Amino acid sequence: MQVEELLKPFPIKEFHPFPRALMGPGSHELIGPEALKLGFKKTLVMTSGLRGTDIVHKIVESMKYHGLEVVVYDKVESNPKDYNVMDAVSLYQENKCDSFVSIGGGSSHDACKGARISVAHDGRNVNEFEGFNMSENPKNPPHIAVSTTAGTGSETSWAYVITDTTTDPDNPHKYVAFDDASVTSLAIDDPVLYYDCPIDYTAQCGFDVLAHASEPYVSRLNFAPSLGNALYAVKLTNDNLRAAVWNGQDLPGREGMMYAQYIAAQAFNSGGLGIIHSISHAVSAFYDTHHGLNNAIALPRVWAFNMSANFKRYAEMAPAMGVDTHGMTDVQAADAALAAAIRLLRDVNITEKFTDVNEDTYSKNRLGKGPTAFYENAPVIKGDAADVDRITNHVLGDACTPGNARECTFETVRPVVDHCMNGDLDDLLV
Repeated sequence: MQVEELLKPFPIKEFHPFPRALMGPGSHELIGPEALKLGFKKTLVMTSGLRGTDIVHKIVESMKYHGLEVVVYDKVESNPKDYNVMDAVSLYQENKCDSFVSIGGGSSHDACKGARISVAHDGRNVNEFEGFNMSENPKNPPHIAVSTTAGTGSETSWAYVITDTTTDPDNPHKYVAFDDASVTSLAIDDPVLYYDCPIDYTAQCGFDVLAHASEPYVSRLNFAPSLGNALYAVKLTNDNLRAAVWNGQDLPGREGMMYAQYIAAQAFNSGGLGIIHSISHAVSAFYDTHHGLNNAIALPRVWAFNMSANFKRYAEMAPAMGVDTHGMTDVQAADAALAAAIRLLRDVNITEKFTDVNEDTYSKNRLGKGPTAFYENAPVIKGDAADVDRITNHVLGDACTPGNARECTFETVRPVVDHCMNGDLDDLLV
């Protein structure tokens, strides 16, 4: 995929819409009154179930207290699958619901956004809407998104990511759909709900934020309205992720990451992404690994790959990453930013390459079991030549790739993927 193929038809850069948002401790308690204001009567709640917490129960009971009827679909899987979306659509239609609430992280929000698009088109399969603004009906049911992680920013973006399980199992397909009609009606970000997020997920979601922030800052789209948010989100992540991971009850840390993930998503919403995300989508398409974990492993390699295309922007990220750049050249400061990112990854104890991701990591993500569990028997990551080739080919077809700071071909991207699989991060440090 050549960037000119996608960007030539769009010489005018587009600023995409954001929803209204309620942010801060206790904001989730307003969901009942807010739902009534939006005209909700019978609502489908979409969630993974958030097992081990009482978050879903509390929010559902609050909605019922305010007179709303609630139907719950709690089988959304990590890296949501097309069948999760379509099962929810069937439940919505059977119960004659009129609205949606998603509770969780990006998986719940993305699946819900896809379900809304499908419902607005009489239950057509969600896979038909892959691409840019492929929906034909701009009106779909209202949607309140309640976040329980600081990562994806899906509650404020125009994107949703779905795994298409109808494709060849040897060549699975995970895609990004961008659609202004999928933007939520209301986003609720309450850092108190993050307290139950496990340490590993907190860390991995934090690197999703850093990817969301850094990619639009160096994107070849170079969209000026996104740059300030992007750079500040880098700073917020560096300043707050360690506290959020190692002291999950630290409100300033959790609140700092709440704002970081929200404005990072607003940055990429119009400023674009790159191959950190393309690699992440590809690896989870084949292995169902956590999106934030994938981003964390890919980020240092992609920063190193992209630097020669825009040393100055990476140098500008260095102070946001806590580096004193006095007396440094742009190249030296860019290298220092990369070193700081690797230091952050190690400080929050994230696995450093894909071949070190163990089977326990997969099982945490596979909520679905039985005949519809697409990844129940997926292999562990091999990182051999065939594995690197198929991941690279998936990257080149990903919708995020054209925005990458440096032009991507099979020959240039394959070594990056290989290093993500098998390389040592110390190799990147000069």
